[in-house]
Amino acid sequence: MRRGIWRGRHTPLRSAVVAGGLALTAAVAATLSPAAPSATAAGSAGRTHEVEYFTGPGAHPRHTEVPAATPARLTRGDRALSRAETAADGDVASVIDNGAPADKVDVVFVGDGYTAAQQDDFHADVRSKWAQISAVEPYAAYRSLFNVWSVDAVSNQSGVSGDPSKGVVKDTALDSYFWCDGTERLLCVDTGKVESYAAKAPEADLVIVLSNSAKYGGAGYAISSGVGYDGIATASSDHPDSDQVAVHETGHSVGDLADEYVYATNGTYTGAEPRESNATKLSAAQLTAEKRKWYRWIGQTSPDGGKVGAYEGGRYYPKGLNRPTENSIMRTLGREYSLPGREAMIAGFYRHASVLSSRTGAAAARAASLTVSVPKSASLSWYVDGTEVTAARGEKTVTPASLGVPSDGRPHTVMAKAADTSRAVKDPALRKLLTDSRTWKVPPTS
Repeated sequence: MRRGIWRGRHTPLRSAVVAGGLALTAAVAATLSPAAPSATAAGSAGRTHEVEYFTGPGAHPRHTEVPAATPARLTRGDRALSRAETAADGDVASVIDNGAPADKVDVVFVGDGYTAAQQDDFHADVRSKWAQISAVEPYAAYRSLFNVWSVDAVSNQSGVSGDPSKGVVKDTALDSYFWCDGTERLLCVDTGKVESYAAKAPEADLVIVLSNSAKYGGAGYAISSGVGYDGIATASSDHPDSDQVAVHETGHSVGDLADEYVYATNGTYTGAEPRESNATKLSAAQLTAEKRKWYRWIGQTSPDGGKVGAYEGGRYYPKGLNRPTENSIMRTLGREYSLPGREAMIAGFYRHASVLSSRTGAAAARAASLTVSVPKSASLSWYVDGTEVTAARGEKTVTPASLGVPSDGRPHTVMAKAADTSRAVKDPALRKLLTDSRTWKVPPTS
């Protein structure tokens, strides 16, 4: 059973797209055929998406709105795939397998602009892009919580429309294209076609389209399409900085963090206290006195530079709102998450994944191996009939017999308990998400 759906900062009644970013999805309920347009694709005409896009590495975002449908002049051509191409189209492969999908965050990559002969290149790009994203903290410390899948989408032509120039048109499976809405770095896609391919993966929580290009750009869609998705992301496959935009956007969709950049024309914020954990109307002194939001981190040195406090400007307003640090990745690309930001991201991971996972079923014979997976920062304890076996602390593979389950003709119970003791989470309410247990029934033996 899924622990829940990660929601972005946008309301469910309005679709949104963030250039170069990522958004998370709920589990996919059914498999759709990529050969036929989905209901989302058929109903996309006339709809629009709000856009947050980046003009280049190290830049602050900008906002605009784009049509949901791909322009007719850029859609896929009439040439049908050959028999060999059709055989490869829609293939699903496990790239990183850390456990059962129900216990993990399942990241699904779909390729666009890769021909049948280039699918190996797509798979290599998937590994490279995930390595870049997962090298950023706190992803790096929690790699074991993620599974990664690839879904092959065979294109008639290699490359992406709009690369290298605006007039270039490529016949690709997902119709991805630069110069979306006249913005060069905005990499849009036919979301209905993406959904058809992504639905083939076992469970899709985070869907990323890798478009075969070295040009900087991307987009992150938050979609309310009725098919179970919370969002889709696009990114250019071979630009070294496209992963940074992805990391920024997961701050919204995973950590429920607000943007920390501002627009001078917005003036002073006069509304209610923001719901996001990294934006407040309060000063550092007020946060501490009232024990609100990131007060536990105030005064500590943050990985994005400087000390945690209350810095004026955030959530698009230059005045009236404060942010935790001077310049985190929620403000400028290429930066780190702040300490409060890391805490929010870790909590986001655990709202969806489990600190303790195992492929072993609910019953196990006395001599059977029980293997569990936990993050490096987690403690692990084993119990037999409710009593802890202290000698087995930290052991990830045991047998009921090694734990002392007797061969006495009676049934017994083995339980594993794990708790993430990371110092990156201080909020006791969030720490409740960082514990879990599994129980196995050991049948009677003589």
